[in-house]
Amino acid sequence: MVSLNQGAWVPGTATYEYGYHSIPVISVTGAPADTNVARWAMLHDGSAYRLYFFQGSSTDTLYQFAWDGSSYAYGHNSIPVLTLTGAPADVDASRLTMLHSGAAYHAYLRRLGDPTTLYQFVWVPGTTTYQWAVAGYYPSLPVTGFPSDTDWSRWNMLHDDATYRIYAGRYGSTDRLVQGSWNAAAGQYQFGYDSIPELALVGYPADSDVGRSAMLHDGTDYRFYFQRP
Repeated sequence: MVSLNQGAWVPGTATYEYGYHSIPVISVTGAPADTNVARWAMLHDGSAYRLYFFQGSSTDTLYQFAWDGSSYAYGHNSIPVLTLTGAPADVDASRLTMLHSGAAYHAYLRRLGDPTTLYQFVWVPGTTTYQWAVAGYYPSLPVTGFPSDTDWSRWNMLHDDATYRIYAGRYGSTDRLVQGSWNAAAGQYQFGYDSIPELALVGYPADSDVGRSAMLHDGTDYRFYFQRP
């Protein structure tokens, strides 16, 4: 099973540094045999660090893990299997991001062929379901103004207790991120809005799988992860 290389944002800089305020390498344990490690996401919900993988080639089934003090363990303090329901026909399930907004658990997939339109799913409390188009939440979210060399195959989102943020890599670079955030007045995610527009990743080991990243905010630190084989 994969493990994770962890770093965090260094306040007052434009840098995420490997090992900063972090356990550098974190194990993932107990994963079912058909876990698809290529499609994954992480979040912090105010009390627990959580990790999600798709099941095999499924486009609607997630396995959930949580930090148990020594590893991200499958089913620990978690609903082990979750389902995304009501998805539009043109959803792209090749990449997943998730966050906790303080009020709800959110999951996001892109529109097929249009990575700047996000479909939003929200967990329905008391169920095992993330539902698309839940009342009170935008079913789709536009993303605007990002540079032409943004690599939308490498994107992440988080909520930092105040702001919804979106990040992506840049083509030709493995150590740069571009950042935007939600502009509620405009009803869209905008590049550079209330954000450091470009961030650097520093010190991550050579064994990092730069195509497989995740981010979260835990109430104190902004954290960035690469998988390692």
